[in-house]
Amino acid sequence: MQIITGILKESYLLFNKMSPYLLFGFLFAGFLHIFLSPKTIARHLGKNNFLSVIKAALLGVPLPLCSCGVIPAAMSLRKEGASRGAVLSFLISTPTTGVDSILATYSLLGGIFTVYRIIASFITGTLAGLLSNIFIKEDFHGIEQQAPKCRMCHDEEEHVHGLGDKIKGLFHYAFIDLVADSGKALVAGVFIGGVITFFVPEEFISTYMGSGFSAMIIMLLIGIPMYVCATASIPIAAALMLKGMNPGAAFVFLVAGPATNIVTITVVLKSLGKGALVIYLGSIAVASLVLGYCLDLIWKRVHPEEIHHFIHEKMLFPESASIATSAILFLLILYSLRPKKA
Repeated sequence: MQIITGILKESYLLFNKMSPYLLFGFLFAGFLHIFLSPKTIARHLGKNNFLSVIKAALLGVPLPLCSCGVIPAAMSLRKEGASRGAVLSFLISTPTTGVDSILATYSLLGGIFTVYRIIASFITGTLAGLLSNIFIKEDFHGIEQQAPKCRMCHDEEEHVHGLGDKIKGLFHYAFIDLVADSGKALVAGVFIGGVITFFVPEEFISTYMGSGFSAMIIMLLIGIPMYVCATASIPIAAALMLKGMNPGAAFVFLVAGPATNIVTITVVLKSLGKGALVIYLGSIAVASLVLGYCLDLIWKRVHPEEIHHFIHEKMLFPESASIATSAILFLLILYSLRPKKA
């Protein structure tokens, strides 16, 4: 009973932490769906080529979406005609950076680490996208053949909707259609994440971490299934470096932690397939380890800024906001599970 209670508590806390980002991600996805032309998406992200992957990575680097908030946005891009390679590139480059985390990284880890993190995010996303384009073949026949001209009313005749109709369509797509598509996978992922968090507490990271390449491997294994956003991971990495951990191991955690978690893994498997999941995880693992090793070499040859001390991690959202958004998201998921009318 104590184990079950602990797992449910961790799942609840995880859901609370994720909910604000998820709701924002759904809203952002709704905006993309309504206001971004399918032809534009198909033209820039729909081809299995190098340029579409580069554009997806460049699109993802500055966006302030975490590894959970990026899920609905990536799903929306896929539905609008983006290739698997472009979606994987976007899925990796987006949560590992963002304007907020870039500034936070600079404040705690200095300019060299910040620039390196941005470049690494772009490289990792691009690598996954290119591998997907090479090893996963898919036919792209053009968005015009895949969807009706109007995504709001499915009318094939040329017409224009007013701003009010577009806003209504935005919210319906974001909080009804997308929640219905991903609700079950999200609930399953949150529960699994609660299990992992319960049996692998955060104290394990600071208590049992070593240094060198072995520390990178351990940080990779911990970071991949754990939910931690790009900004929240920075104080953890800074604390580990202050205690003597090599920058490369801390960097691995900054890539693997925000880039994926058990929720994202579940959704990628369902939406993009096993092959895409293997490339997704493999690219994150290989790139983070190689780039972490390179960072250690760079760190020994330069004199980077001293890491600033910090007191504790600040909450990006007040607890009341997290509880409120959790309740809203939970009700939306329950609504999506209602029996459909024949």
